[in-house]
Amino acid sequence: MYDIIIIGSGPAGLTAALYAGRADKSVLVIEKGAFGGQITLSPKVENIPGFPVLSGNEFADKMVDQVLAQGADFESDEVLEITDHDTVKTVQTASGKYEGKAVILATGAKHRTLGLPKEADLIGNGISFCAVCDGAFYKSKTVGVVGGGNSALQEAILLADLASDVYLLQDLPFLTGEPKLQDAVKEKSNIHVLTAVQVLSYEGEEVLTGVKIRQEGKAEQALSLDGLFLAVGMVPQNEAFLNVADTTEAGYLDADERCLTKTAGIFAAGDCRSKEIRQVTTAAADGAVAALAACRYLDRLS
Repeated sequence: MYDIIIIGSGPAGLTAALYAGRADKSVLVIEKGAFGGQITLSPKVENIPGFPVLSGNEFADKMVDQVLAQGADFESDEVLEITDHDTVKTVQTASGKYEGKAVILATGAKHRTLGLPKEADLIGNGISFCAVCDGAFYKSKTVGVVGGGNSALQEAILLADLASDVYLLQDLPFLTGEPKLQDAVKEKSNIHVLTAVQVLSYEGEEVLTGVKIRQEGKAEQALSLDGLFLAVGMVPQNEAFLNVADTTEAGYLDADERCLTKTAGIFAAGDCRSKEIRQVTTAAADGAVAALAACRYLDRLS
């Protein structure tokens, strides 16, 4: 019987584990992928306070070591279901069951990808998802942004102040982002908007060198790029928790700034939660808030 079971080991989950451990709570962290979460895919990170530059793997290792020093247990497993028994929560995984008095959901959200060959190998090697995180690496270079919604337009605008040229690749015949953002894109002379475009393949082996595209009514062509930012949406991974937590229409957990879900003793933190900004620092902040809320909940039970 654990005091707190944390599902997910990204910055939100590991920060929650750190705070819970320092509060002298017994903690189990369950992760189905890489310990450290999606940040492990980033070869260089420069926006974490106190660390001018380090790799995502280095940051993940530091977080895991810090949490292990607080006595937390780790399990590599996939959570299939959570059952609420009032003061006890049963977490069913692919290989067994675990019981805890409180649960923190910190499963994050996957970036939607194009599903093209070589994509997995090129993520972090020319393919990125975050201009705030990685845009500085493409100063005075040529980059592409795939998408036409608000996120894609915001990425293109930010990149336009760094890169020499930005190609905005939208599969629809029109952009879907807000009019103000579309106006801002038009004001940037180095943003080249290509609509009704299909990305056919990635060029390059170990590092991305470009893409092949086909624009409606035109022949297939090669577009040389130093980097490509995918901004085609996020996919939360909350299907296993629908019986204990409400979600938004987009599938994100409906939890307030206190990280509370509809079920007493179950909390949500990080990118899996409905929120405006998804960055490593906001995920860590959620983890601290959720852990402290869980500790207060446990103290009321005793």
